[in-house]
Amino acid sequence: MRSGILSWGAATAALVASGAVNSADIKPAVKVSSVLWSWTGGYFGAHVGGGYGRTSFSDPYGPSIYGDVVDTPVFSLGGQIGYNWQMDRWVFGVEVDASGAASDGTNTCLAVSGSVVSANCNASPNVFVTGTGRLGYAFGAQGHTLVYLKGGVAWQHNQGDVANNNEFHHKGRPNGWAPQNATHFEYGRAGGTIGAGVERALTPAWSVGLEYDYLWFGGPSVATPSTVQLPLATVPANITSLSSSYHVGKIALNYHFDADSRTPGWSDAPLYGATPPVSAPPIAFAQGWSLESGTRLWLSRGRFQWDVGSELVSRLTYHKLDAISGELFERVDSPWGIFLKGNIGLGRFNNGTLNDEDWGIADNIAYSNTTSGQANGRFMYYTADAGYDFLRGPAFRVGGFMGWTYYGQNSDATGCTQIASSSAPCRQAVGGKTVIGSQDTNWNALRVGLSAETTLLDRWRVSADVAYLPWTDFQGRDNHLLRDLTYFSDQRGSGGGGVQVEGVLSYFITNNFSVGVGARYWAMWTPKHSEVLPNQAQKEDSPPVAAGTFPANYRMERWGTFLQASYKFD
Repeated sequence: MRSGILSWGAATAALVASGAVNSADIKPAVKVSSVLWSWTGGYFGAHVGGGYGRTSFSDPYGPSIYGDVVDTPVFSLGGQIGYNWQMDRWVFGVEVDASGAASDGTNTCLAVSGSVVSANCNASPNVFVTGTGRLGYAFGAQGHTLVYLKGGVAWQHNQGDVANNNEFHHKGRPNGWAPQNATHFEYGRAGGTIGAGVERALTPAWSVGLEYDYLWFGGPSVATPSTVQLPLATVPANITSLSSSYHVGKIALNYHFDADSRTPGWSDAPLYGATPPVSAPPIAFAQGWSLESGTRLWLSRGRFQWDVGSELVSRLTYHKLDAISGELFERVDSPWGIFLKGNIGLGRFNNGTLNDEDWGIADNIAYSNTTSGQANGRFMYYTADAGYDFLRGPAFRVGGFMGWTYYGQNSDATGCTQIASSSAPCRQAVGGKTVIGSQDTNWNALRVGLSAETTLLDRWRVSADVAYLPWTDFQGRDNHLLRDLTYFSDQRGSGGGGVQVEGVLSYFITNNFSVGVGARYWAMWTPKHSEVLPNQAQKEDSPPVAAGTFPANYRMERWGTFLQASYKFD
């Protein structure tokens, strides 16, 4: 599902091209010559981007029970330099870009058997470089809108660890039955990239681009640590092979050299005597006060994961949480470029899977993994931003913003099926519908980002937001309902990070009413030194969920596509 989530750049290109073909069927009242703005020349600029990646680990011991794929949310910031050649309306170009990335992910790996202590794999890509060729076509009376495809080579720097999970470090054995083994990897690797985008000339010197990129890489062979197998034996070290891929949406701002020589008499309105691209004039942004208000229907999938222990003792992963939500959104623009925007939504889900994993919790259990269903899931979210459009005109605006976001979710776990170890059966029959637990999560985060919006051709408009979350605060509660008279542990983590990306393509049916389709990806995570707080059993012979304060880590994702309708008051 996620392979198409950030493909709004490619969808924009296809829809704009379709709009141009349809527009060509409308004959203008007067056929006269047109003057094209030239894309020929050099440029450089900066970009921000966000999306997600996956790093895969092969299992040298055989097919894994679970895991081996690490999700890595990505926020990127960097620059690009390039050169274009234009022939009539066709534009050929080359571009090199480089970006640093904030990204981190972790998941179970090498889980070949319930009798073997499996590992935890972590990946943190932090640098991307691409060199691409571009082929585009300039639309509009003056050719101010460039729709393009791109492809070429890419390079990434990735690093992480393969670390054994808890090796029976309990019952007076602080060193366990084996030392805590781990291997670290760090590498650069070449790969490939393809993408699509739309670039709009704002002035002779400046342009803004909205782009989708897909990148893929092979990886090196990395040593795995030796581990423990029951009955007590050592599994020797081996080799795992890595591969990775990424889906990233970008907003880019470019400065073009020799701007004054590109087209005399620059104007963002149709030139006198030019052939109009369509029968109706473009819809311009209001120059005074304006309010846009609308509603969205978001179809999404979610994931929540929490880990316990510096050497992993337990992990709960809630995934495939398919949901539907409705939301309201508004944006207020002032004559001075200051704007306010936000949204608020409510949603529900009644399906999904919980994998509850444990390592070395008893002398006869190396690895346990139980699966449960999801029911009664609900979530609520909002964003609120204030910003300033530092570039704006009749057909575009580009601005920075700062704001706040909240995401809260709770759901029940039902039934229980053991998929790894016969020594750790579930306490409920397979396929049962009894509620065995629940999870509440509450995320708050600071948002800092860039937004861009521009008209395309007649009534099409494309917009995008990319936000980095430099600080997150997490509060949660896990409820273990199968335990006698003890049922919860509190969770907390503050100071993490995250990324939120959104793109929308809309069409104005009238000068004020529009409909659109968009895509969104949200991810948040806490620092590795977050905590599970202790609680007390309410019965003497019933163990607490958490007997002390343990290090923990929490992370969430939600992504999907939405339909929207809005009305603009000028």
